[in-house]
Amino acid sequence: MQVLLIQVDGKLPNIALMKLAHWHRAQGHTVTLIRRRPRDLFDPSYDKVYASAIFSASEKFFPQIKSDWPNAIFGGTGTTNGETVESIIGREYEFYDYQDYPHFKESAGFTKRGCRLSCSFCVVPEKEGKPYFVNSINDIWRGAPYPRKLHLLDNDFFGHDSWRNHIREIIDGHFRVCLSQGINVRMITTETAEALASIQYRNTSFTRRVLYCAWDNLRDENIFFAGINRLETAGIPPSHVRAYMLIGFDKNETWDRIWYRFQRMVERGIEPYPMVFHHRGQNPSADLKCFQRWTNRGLYRIIPWIDYRRQTKSHESVAAWRRVYAAA
Repeated sequence: MQVLLIQVDGKLPNIALMKLAHWHRAQGHTVTLIRRRPRDLFDPSYDKVYASAIFSASEKFFPQIKSDWPNAIFGGTGTTNGETVESIIGREYEFYDYQDYPHFKESAGFTKRGCRLSCSFCVVPEKEGKPYFVNSINDIWRGAPYPRKLHLLDNDFFGHDSWRNHIREIIDGHFRVCLSQGINVRMITTETAEALASIQYRNTSFTRRVLYCAWDNLRDENIFFAGINRLETAGIPPSHVRAYMLIGFDKNETWDRIWYRFQRMVERGIEPYPMVFHHRGQNPSADLKCFQRWTNRGLYRIIPWIDYRRQTKSHESVAAWRRVYAAA
């Protein structure tokens, strides 16, 4: 059997596709992985085609993929399809094949799946349910000679009681870990804050200390900063925190409220990281995307927003932004 895996988006190896690659190769099937691209004239036919997307904005690529590969099965958090690796295979499967990512030397995986919360913009609770144990830290690490650098992709690392064992494994194994999906700062306790301070947390490239979390709406201001305070008391300075900042989802959101959240984090030393919510079937605001680029590239540290805004030549009014910027 000839199997094609299409990674639609994302920089890191796609865990679902790695599982499918391992399972199919174990059956003696031939597996090919490609990043999203138009079908080439010389591409062969495949018996099975899987396409996985992480971000909902990637839906715009689906019609072309479906046209190129009519038998494609779509899955991932970036789709409305409930198909999972487990539903395809018929059972839980925690074996990953890294051979399609030869330049990736770290290890990646989940210690647990699911989440305690039910945020309306998030598909994780619907697709995965409440938190449940999946792997130990030693299960995720590929072993020598691979570095002791782990991408832990949990959506709620502290959502299951097994987290204490995972922290101990990280410390005892001298692992560096990247929690890029973010820890739930709204539910941080003194114990969990101290646990985070005891491990070697890193950014996605493992070059500096970064702890990821999120501040998704203004009404969570007090509980968000209560969590930040607990982290700081435990020894994690705000300068180590990168906060995903959801914008474009709340129907009552205004630029004043966006700007307020941004300034509160910058004043505290937190690194804001706007994430533009993509409503299905709609294009995101050019203003929101511009603000996202200005912030996420760190340009807010060197160029005033109004100057950057003017240079983008957006269709939306710079004058209106000038009033917001001046009022702040």
